[in-house]
Amino acid sequence: MAVSAEFKGKTVDQLGDRLLELKKEQFNLRFQRASGQLENTARVRQVRREIATIKTILGERSRAAS
Repeated sequence: MAVSAEFKGKTVDQLGDRLLELKKEQFNLRFQRASGQLENTARVRQVRREIATIKTILGERSRAAS
């Protein structure tokens, strides 16, 4: 998994910023899909999986810290 390796090298703050960006993108993609303007339908799935990966890594780090 190249994506998870990329995220594991980042700090918690960087992951939080990236998570915020992805959530905004997901919101915009949802509106584009609803209005029929979405061209790259695969991006919805990619964003959703990246969000899940980041949340998993953040959860692992919080469990390791406690």
